[in-house]
Amino acid sequence: MNVNLIVIGKLKEDYLRGACAEYIKRLGRFCTFELHELDECRLSDNPSEKEISAALKKEAGQIKKYAKGFIVPMCIEGKQLSSEELSAKISEAGVGGFSTVTFIIGSSFGLDSEIKSMGNLRLSMSKMTFPHQLARVMLLEQIYRAFQISSNGKYHK
Repeated sequence: MNVNLIVIGKLKEDYLRGACAEYIKRLGRFCTFELHELDECRLSDNPSEKEISAALKKEAGQIKKYAKGFIVPMCIEGKQLSSEELSAKISEAGVGGFSTVTFIIGSSFGLDSEIKSMGNLRLSMSKMTFPHQLARVMLLEQIYRAFQISSNGKYHK
């Protein structure tokens, strides 16, 4: 199984980069993992809806270059799943003929509707709001947990 994570923006804090690196290393036991950090469009301090929309479209163009397989855009209106349900979805994708699962985290303004419509599963982490950089760590942990669950590992209790 191949797992891709496409993110808009780069991690700034060392402790978050360290946490991500640890989960990426752990995922190596279960899958081939690729991280695609794409540039975030710069916006004015008080952007208009038109400016935001144009930025999301530009970011969508970058995302489409790497989005393949079973596509999972992370969005607030997405479905909330338990860890076990996420594990089952990843397993089902593999059984369904997908060799790649691609998760997508947009910018602080979200994702363009075109990217959301490409998704096989729109996923939401919570009704709560998290910083995008922390969401990356949380998603990597959940992907790792999903593989542990499907392999009956001891990590998930």
